[in-house]
Amino acid sequence: MTSNIFNPDADRVRPNSEISIMGSSGNLVAMRRPEAKPRYKLYVDLDQYLESQCHAPDGRNEFEGIVGSSRALCGTLDQIRIVAPTDSTVLIEGETGTGKELIAHAIHTHSRRRDRPFVKLNCAAIPLGLLESELFGHEKGAFTGAVAQKIGRFEAANGGTLFLDEIGDIPLELQAKLLRVLQEQEFERLGSTHTHRVNVRVVAATNQDLATLVAEKKFRMDLYYRVNVFPIAVPPLRQRLEDIPMLVAHFVQKYADRMAKQIPEIASDAMEALVRYPWPGNIRELQNFIERAVIVTDGDVVQLPPLPSSAAVQTGPVSLADAEREHILNALRESNWVVGGAAGAAARLGVKRTTLISKMRRRGLLRDMAKCGS
Repeated sequence: MTSNIFNPDADRVRPNSEISIMGSSGNLVAMRRPEAKPRYKLYVDLDQYLESQCHAPDGRNEFEGIVGSSRALCGTLDQIRIVAPTDSTVLIEGETGTGKELIAHAIHTHSRRRDRPFVKLNCAAIPLGLLESELFGHEKGAFTGAVAQKIGRFEAANGGTLFLDEIGDIPLELQAKLLRVLQEQEFERLGSTHTHRVNVRVVAATNQDLATLVAEKKFRMDLYYRVNVFPIAVPPLRQRLEDIPMLVAHFVQKYADRMAKQIPEIASDAMEALVRYPWPGNIRELQNFIERAVIVTDGDVVQLPPLPSSAAVQTGPVSLADAEREHILNALRESNWVVGGAAGAAARLGVKRTTLISKMRRRGLLRDMAKCGS
């Protein structure tokens, strides 16, 4: 990270080597000035972070709303560039608050469907009795309260992209109908026998391990394979610490503009505290915290509310997917990102090179693949 808060020598005082003082005889005497001690810069200019982004090869910032330049994030953006021009189904995996909807929108805006609708549905937010109607629509009188015909999200997204957030929360009895739409691109509204055909690309997201749900008989195996055509893993904020100053600057500017404030600086120790905090709620938690900070700030330096103590942070149990990712990451670091060979990460983990690369792809660990060719 190229920031003075982590490079104190950049702000070292540089005194003149000599000074002249009046001696007792009235003559000027040259004496060496005492060496000044290094000091930290007390405040950081937030503007220096606003242009630090993951750019396209031509220098454009092509992913609106996605902030950061860490290798973990740039690897995810590379995956978007690969899959967006296709019509393949995408499964976005990541913890709550990591920005999965932004990733889905980026896939849509970089696809051939960009001029068609982008329709989203949070499957966990819709009651079970209404979810089928939300997906497929209903006819008048199909059930109590159906006073008019209604089109579902699949029809609304025809020609475009349908983003199904928290797909792991769809009940089993509805998963078979969803599988049919994904495979055949056809369905019937509730209360109708007329078959509707659509041309919809589905991008799904989950904060759960669908493979575990399949093993527990809570998610259909055939539906899992159908949505898991191209998985993209979104890294949690704790794995992209170098992006936190950029995100802080971005959110400070966003909310300061909204509240008609000018807040160009933050104390360096405050920024360091933000980087050290684990952010169990990921970017959503950071965004809400910075909004609160801008509200209470009176002046041109960000004033932070108290951060929760480490003991108060409930990170919850580590998922199997996260544990595997960390285990692979440690092996890659120890082998200097070499996959094959006697000293490579695959040998350290006791798996085949091709198996490890497959796991790296599934867990979003395709960073520096040029180094992984041995």
